[in-house]
Amino acid sequence: MSAAEKPVVFGTEDILLSLCNSVSRVLTVATQSQIHFSGMVQRITKTCLKPDIGCFVLFDGGFSGLVVINFSSQAAMELYESYMLSMGMAKDELASSHTSDEVSNVMGELMNQIVGDFTGKVARELQTHITQNQPKMLVLNKQVMLSVDTNLDKPEARRVTFYTGHNNIFYLELAIDHTEFIKLNDFEASEAPDPDELIEQASSTKTAPAKQATSSEQDDFLNSLGM
Repeated sequence: MSAAEKPVVFGTEDILLSLCNSVSRVLTVATQSQIHFSGMVQRITKTCLKPDIGCFVLFDGGFSGLVVINFSSQAAMELYESYMLSMGMAKDELASSHTSDEVSNVMGELMNQIVGDFTGKVARELQTHITQNQPKMLVLNKQVMLSVDTNLDKPEARRVTFYTGHNNIFYLELAIDHTEFIKLNDFEASEAPDPDELIEQASSTKTAPAKQATSSEQDDFLNSLGM
């Protein structure tokens, strides 16, 4: 890059867009229905787990932060049913309530695939590395405030609205440290893996289900967060 050229900078909104694309890409392939997100993004001051199902994952490495996805019961059941039916399950064998452990496990598996797709893109496009913990699910009947337990010096938080194939709504929230990636040298990002192959691999191997906290575990977890 010559001194006269303006440097290419990737900031919070670029990282958010990459994450949003991972969400829509993975869920569209997994559920065989079109998942899309709003063209507008909200700047928020806090990330929050909200009813009916809240899922979150922490990541660290090249940059640190938190991803939260809040599903309404309707959105969670639509995604769960569409995913399981696309895997060949009979409809009468599916769980009937969003509070079922099976629904939480499937949503956690999908969250794993989303974050895996996102971390892969970060490695290819930003040439850095991040790791994440196991997604955790909470079935909620009241609003819970979740504080980020990572050391964020200048935290930035964003919320994006997503729509399922049947127009049920869920929300993605991202909180990360203020960061910018400045391109020093030209390079070509490596080719992205085929999402169909990712889904096939996920279905052919037994994935560790996301842990749904019991009541006592939820209390201990929330206490550890100071709530």
